[in-house]
Amino acid sequence: MAIKKIFTYPEPVLRQEARPITVFDEALKQLAADMGETMYDAPGVGLAANQIGVLKQIVVVDISKDEEKKEFIALVNPLISKGEGCVAGEEGCLSVLEYEAKVERFQKIHVEALDLDGKPLSFDAEDRFARIIQHEVDHLRGTLFIDHLSTLKRNLYKRKLKKILKARQ
Repeated sequence: MAIKKIFTYPEPVLRQEARPITVFDEALKQLAADMGETMYDAPGVGLAANQIGVLKQIVVVDISKDEEKKEFIALVNPLISKGEGCVAGEEGCLSVLEYEAKVERFQKIHVEALDLDGKPLSFDAEDRFARIIQHEVDHLRGTLFIDHLSTLKRNLYKRKLKKILKARQ
């Protein structure tokens, strides 16, 4: 396993749409393992492949029951086929530096995906788990959580980001 570089906004790869996965091999399993290690190292609770510069439709999401044993699920070619309710909640992103904001998402979703062997997965997710999956699936379509904000909030963040990036030079 290897920790990968996480690309941050405004890197162009974050705006590109990921391609569906058709080959289920050891390389895919290695990609998922690397993504899991990268996510936990960041630390985060979800990661999409394009956040590490790989334009493939795969996300990893933390499903750990306790702090001691880290566990994630890999969703290949995930699709949210149904959504219910609407709830605003605080979100941040490993690819959006130093910013959190309230974003409206479905409270409950139905997810269809494939596992790392290409077998179908179909399940319902609610609350925080649903929010994380929606956030990561957005990444695969080139959408960031800041795209769900008002133009004013997005522009304020862009100004803040310019200052952050300038200070890092």
